[in-house]
Amino acid sequence: MSARTARRGSPVEKRRLGRRGPEVSAVGLGCMGMSEFYGPGDDAESIATIHAALDAGVNLLDTADVYGPHTNEVLVGRAIRGRRPEAVLATKFGIVRDPAEPAKRGVSGRPEYVRSSCDASLKRLGVETIDLYYQHRVDPSTPIEETVGAMAELVGAGKVRYLGLSEAGPETLRRACKVHPITALQSEYSLWSRDVEDGAIAACRELGIGFVAYSPLGRGFLTGQIKRFEDLAPDDWRRGSPRFQGANFDKNMEMLRHVEQLAAEKGCTPSQLALAWVLSRGKDIVPIFGTKRRKYLAENLGALEFRLDERDLRRIEQVAPKGAAAGDRYAPALMQYIGR
Repeated sequence: MSARTARRGSPVEKRRLGRRGPEVSAVGLGCMGMSEFYGPGDDAESIATIHAALDAGVNLLDTADVYGPHTNEVLVGRAIRGRRPEAVLATKFGIVRDPAEPAKRGVSGRPEYVRSSCDASLKRLGVETIDLYYQHRVDPSTPIEETVGAMAELVGAGKVRYLGLSEAGPETLRRACKVHPITALQSEYSLWSRDVEDGAIAACRELGIGFVAYSPLGRGFLTGQIKRFEDLAPDDWRRGSPRFQGANFDKNMEMLRHVEQLAAEKGCTPSQLALAWVLSRGKDIVPIFGTKRRKYLAENLGALEFRLDERDLRRIEQVAPKGAAAGDRYAPALMQYIGR
């Protein structure tokens, strides 16, 4: 199957995040996998990929302090040095890793933690201002009003331009907006993760919040590149994901085969079909795909070159309806922080 790539020099569509947020490219680049989770990285190729994205007009770059930990922000900071005006830079705080056992996760939204995390991210990124600052996960032990209040102070101090939340539920969004405008909600959304259709997207539209869809390619599963569990590197985070294990993997492969067939009929790759589907869900939705290689960046940008018609969408709904994916998105210890 040949991959469709974006035409050289063709402008990347722009979308606005929320009613009063920044204008960003219709797709963004997730930088997490450049430093951790998805096998070994290559800093030189990763930086070249970020530069290629900026050259193509992709201005939304997404990172977080927990990726690495910390090293991904340093990498992104190196990549945008000298090109800062071209980027809408998003990073996150709130997931706390145990230095002794990095696999362990905690969550903090305490005001003092918000302030110290922001200062540390600014230093690692080498910038004076973060364009979009997210709370990575809602802290159940800290009222959202206190967390967003501290984030709002950062806006007042000129350290942050816009505020976001990640994987927050509708009621949390409503409470947060009473403290300070929320520009974006970032949550997982793809052909195999459609939980946000149960209320989160509707709440965003009600409140004038933009929606940033992470993992629009199903953590790489929808690319069709992973055929067996053994294809994952020994240190790949996905080995611990329920959807990549045992009978769940086999069932999800059945869905993928249908997606691959539809993509072949459209003359595109499964990745491009999956991205085009997310893009079709509304002009207020911006998917951020993760890649650390220029060849996959070019392939994914090809999704902007075609549209799915009503017949395409009906057929996709038949083979990948809501709830079709087998297994939870995360292990139980992490699922407790989803949709709070």
